[in-house]
Amino acid sequence: MPLTRRHVSRRHASALTVLAAALLVSAACSSAEPQGNETNSVNGQTYDLSPAQASRIHTQKVDTIAAELPQAIRDRGVLTVTGQVGAVPPLGFYATDNKTIIGSEIDLAELVADVLGLKTEHRNADWAQNFVAIDSGAVDAFISNVTVTEERKEKYDFATYRLDNLGLEIPKDANWTYSDRKSLAGKRIGVGSGTNQEKILVDWDKQNQAEGLPKIDIAYYQNTSDYFLALTSGRLDGYLGPNPSVQYHASSTGKTKVVATFSGAGQGLQGKIAVLVKKDNGLITPVHDAVQYLIDHGVYQKWLAHWGLESEAVPASEIDPPGLPKQAP
Repeated sequence: MPLTRRHVSRRHASALTVLAAALLVSAACSSAEPQGNETNSVNGQTYDLSPAQASRIHTQKVDTIAAELPQAIRDRGVLTVTGQVGAVPPLGFYATDNKTIIGSEIDLAELVADVLGLKTEHRNADWAQNFVAIDSGAVDAFISNVTVTEERKEKYDFATYRLDNLGLEIPKDANWTYSDRKSLAGKRIGVGSGTNQEKILVDWDKQNQAEGLPKIDIAYYQNTSDYFLALTSGRLDGYLGPNPSVQYHASSTGKTKVVATFSGAGQGLQGKIAVLVKKDNGLITPVHDAVQYLIDHGVYQKWLAHWGLESEAVPASEIDPPGLPKQAP
C-alpha cells in the first residue's frame, strides 16, 4: 500500500527524508549512464566502456529498405552478427563487466539492424571461425573490421562502410627506426593470422628475401591482448594491426608508438572495411542500402565521431569494390 500524507507522522518525517535521499543516490548509481570508471579519454576522445551503452546511437526503421530483406530473416526478426573481440577500443572489445561485447563494429551492426527493423544477436569467434560461421549459414553477417579482398570476393559479398588503414606499432624505446619494408628485415613482427595485414607482411618478406635481406620473423598469438603484452615486454619488435586499435593502445599506455600507417589493400589501392555476407544470399542489397541511408541522413557521421573514427569516413557505401589483390604464387 503506498504511503500518503496521513500515514506519515511528524516523528517519521526526518527518517523518511533521509531514506528518500538514500534512494535518490541509489537510483543515480544504478543509472544506465556510464560512471567515472566506465569511460576513458585518449587524445581528447572519450570512450564509453560501460555494458549498458546508454550513449549508443540509434536510428529509425526504413520500411522500403526493410522490405528488401529475404522473407526468412523478416520472419525471424533478428540479424545474427559474428565478429572477433579485441583487447582495446574502439572496434570490438569487452565492456567493464568483462562479458558484454561493445565497440564501433557492434554499434554499426545495431544501426544497420535499426534501419532493417531487426533485433541483433552478436556472437564472438576466432577470426577464421567467423568465416566458417558465414559459410555454414549459422550467422547472417560478419562485421568486425573486415577488409575487402579479391580472394574473399569469390565467396562473399561486401558493403563498405569505412576506410581500412593499418598501423605499425613498436616499443617506445625501440633502438631501430622504420623507413620502409626493408626496415623489418630480421625483425620479429606480430600479425593476426588470416588477416589482410598478414598477407601484406608476407608479401613484404618475399620482396625482402628476393633482394637478399634477412627474413621477417612473423609471430602469431592467440589474442590481440597477447600481441600487446609481447610488444610491451620486448618479445616483439613490432605489431602490424588495425590502425584504430594500435593508435588507441599506443596513446593509452604510453609504452609504444605508431611509426607508420598503410592502406589495408596494399600499395596503390585504398583498403575498404565492409560488412561481409555469404554471396548471393539476398542480404547484400538491403545491408548496402541501410549503410547508405545512415550516410545520407547524418547518422553515420555521428557514429564515426562517437568512436573517434572520422578520418576513416567514406563518402558512399560500395558493393564489392576492388580489394587487396591476390598474392602471386
